[in-house]
Order: sequence, then structure tokens, then C-alpha cells
Amino acid sequence: MAKLHVSTTINGEPAEFLCDVSQTILDVLRDQLGLTGTKEGCGSGDCGACSITLDDRLICGCLMLAAEAEGRRIETIEGMAKGDRLHALQKKFIEFAALQCGICTPGFLVASRALLAHNPDPSETEIRYWLAGNLCRCTGYDKIVRAVMEVARDMRETTR
Repeated sequence: MAKLHVSTTINGEPAEFLCDVSQTILDVLRDQLGLTGTKEGCGSGDCGACSITLDDRLICGCLMLAAEAEGRRIETIEGMAKGDRLHALQKKFIEFAALQCGICTPGFLVASRALLAHNPDPSETEIRYWLAGNLCRCTGYDKIVRAVMEVARDMRETTR
């Protein structure tokens, strides 16, 4: 079967790859492009470990065909830090110990960034609702929610 050529933008950089029609963007990101921060947890869109943004919309990478990336803009966990400078969410996740084994962390970070881009002043309930598609078996969620709340507060204070 012939491979499809896909041209896209990943983390602000032009990217091209060849893929089979049945390959997911998650598989291409990890196996072909070496962007292994995005994890596969369930393979069915239930855990959020593979969260990425597609044209600023939060999606599960395990549910998107790679061919659908043509002409689109993808952001992964690798696009959050700028060189050695961590994103504010990454810093707060460390500060609040909002991570343990690390499998779910990239998905939570990507989802949290998407939330704050969509709503810079979310309530705790809104944060919990937004992150409900991401599962964690280690942290118990409270530290994650508190870290996101703190970043949202800091962002609001710096814009005043």
C-alpha cells in the first residue's frame, strides 16, 4: 500500500512525514518523529495520556489518523518549554508535586495549557471538568488542580 505524504506544523515548526492510512498521529509523533513525550495509555481515547492540540483544540492523539494532520497545526508536550525555560504549568507541577510516575503528566500539562488558553480564569469546578478526560492513578488529582489554579492566578496577576 502506498504511503501518504503529510505536511503539517508541529510545535511551531514545519514537519513532513509519510504514513499509512491507518496510522494514528500518536504513532507518527512517537515512532517516526521522535516526540515521545506524548504517551499511549489506553489507545481508545479514555485516559488522556496522548493529549495534543490540533489547531488549538484539545484532542486524543490515539484517535486521530496521521493523514488528518495535513495543513494543520499540532502542539505536543515538547512544545511547552522554550529551551531550558519551563512553561509556568511545568514549574507548578514540579512545585506542587503534581506528578509521580509521569505517564499521565504530559497529557495533563497539554490539557491544562489548552484550558488556560481558552479560559484564563477558570474555577476549580471548571478545571476539574476540563481535566476529566485525563486519568491519573498516582497523584489523586488535587495537586494537579491546585497547580493549575495557581498558574491561572499568577497569569491574571501579571496581566493587571
